[in-house]
Amino acid sequence: MSHVSSIFAALSDPCRLEIIETLMREGETPAGEICERFDISGPAVSRHLSVLHTAGLVNRKVAGKHRLYSVRPEAIRQVSDWTMDHREFWEASMNRIEAALREDAR
Repeated sequence: MSHVSSIFAALSDPCRLEIIETLMREGETPAGEICERFDISGPAVSRHLSVLHTAGLVNRKVAGKHRLYSVRPEAIRQVSDWTMDHREFWEASMNRIEAALREDAR
């Protein structure tokens, strides 16, 4: 699996995507605070954070007894670059769908 594929696989889970969005908004955040924001167990949040870390989407550092997580901007840039590289394909696909829907409406 390519690195970009592993990033997309990690982001395919709604909870992990929400964790990333939270970290992008809030910046570096302790794991305990991340756990408080979700209606799932602490071990489940920990597993999600581990997947994000393994995929290279987040940095993890230890500060005393706390684990602090932050988004790796270069990973988000990779997602953006991949999306822009494939923009032409997606636009053409959407245009074909739109044309087919118009044709069906006739």
